Amino acid sequence: MFLPNDVIQYVAPVRTIRVLWIDRQRALAYTFELGLPHSQPRTVALAALVEDVQQQRARLLLQDPYAAPPPPPLLPQKHRDLQARAWDIVSALQAQAPQLYQPRERALMVARCAEEHGMSRPSVLRYLRRFWERGQTIDALLPDYGNSGARGKTRGASAGVKRGRPRKSGDHPGLNADADMRATFRAAVARYAAMHQKFSRRAAYRQMIAEFYRDHAPGAVPTFGQFSYWLDKDGPQQAPSRPDQRPAAAVHDVIAL
Repeated sequence: MFLPNDVIQYVAPVRTIRVLWIDRQRALAYTFELGLPHSQPRTVALAALVEDVQQQRARLLLQDPYAAPPPPPLLPQKHRDLQARAWDIVSALQAQAPQLYQPRERALMVARCAEEHGMSRPSVLRYLRRFWERGQTIDALLPDYGNSGARGKTRGASAGVKRGRPRKSGDHPGLNADADMRATFRAAVARYAAMHQKFSRRAAYRQMIAEFYRDHAPGAVPTFGQFSYWLDKDGPQQAPSRPDQRPAAAVHDVIAL
């Protein structure tokens, strides 16, 4: 029933998973929860996934809301070089699947890979998570930043430099909204919409802070302005009804924010 890279959306509580790999001999699927900054692959029985969809606890999305967009036609060579470096690392690790999805084996593989390439283990893991999050394609490994000053396009972020206007109060300059944070925004919107008949950005933001940033330092928490800005930029706001009242297609509309 399922294929690698399928995306499954659960309704209550709202969560979205990608099927990374299917072991049909053992009737297992290796999945990855999307929209979480530190998600890890986990093993799920194929029969359980099938039952969840058949019982309408989840649905198979026909379009992948987390898939990496196609690259622009005039892609800078620097971006291609960064993509190629990331692909060398990820493709070598992916060749060792499904052992790669086991925590202990993955830790050893990542450590060896980091040493061979002269980089940190967290950097290797970021490549892997980006690849799994955005559709397991080479386009998933392109950098997130665009041309500085280009109207309607996302500006790049330099290390240690905060985009946008400075905060009016406090000692913390704030932080840039990267791809992981924007995915968290989408997940927060979907979670709130699944539990409330009327959608409120301010209330959805407060719930997101309580669920995703409870233990973060003040300088590591996104502002409501960032949250609202990226909802407008990533897609139109939706205000669906409760899960038992909404049409089946509405789940995709919410998560596509």
